[in-house]
Amino acid sequence: MFSWTRLILTFTLAVALWAIASMLARAEVRIIASPGGEVGPFLDLFEKVRESGERVVIDGPCLSACTLVLSLVPEDRICVTRRAVLGFHAARSMDRRGRTYAEPEASQLVLRAYPYPVRAWIERRGGLTSRLLLLRGRELKAIYPACR
Repeated sequence: MFSWTRLILTFTLAVALWAIASMLARAEVRIIASPGGEVGPFLDLFEKVRESGERVVIDGPCLSACTLVLSLVPEDRICVTRRAVLGFHAARSMDRRGRTYAEPEASQLVLRAYPYPVRAWIERRGGLTSRLLLLRGRELKAIYPACR
């Protein structure tokens, strides 16, 4: 027996599921301004982003530990806006008295984890040191696509 009510409900459910699937397919994480911080929370966050399939839009400063996004999220799911800036420096830790000290082994691990074009850019500028290296503008867009 044909039921208009059942047909309308089925059609409505199909449209709703299509709309939800479309929204999920366009899900993105937008980095507007991140000064960095402790590495652990960034690793956890970007691992979840990688597993989710979400795209990452870098739309402002992404400094220090924030740049680990480049190591964890596939390159084809990262794009940059004209406001994007990536900031790199050597790894460092803090002792119980609040003094910072260099972590050369950690710096080498981080450097090796970056995609080759980023690693090469950093190495051409002397490697990871205490000085902040800023990748932006045309140099950044030569490595990552502009967001559409």
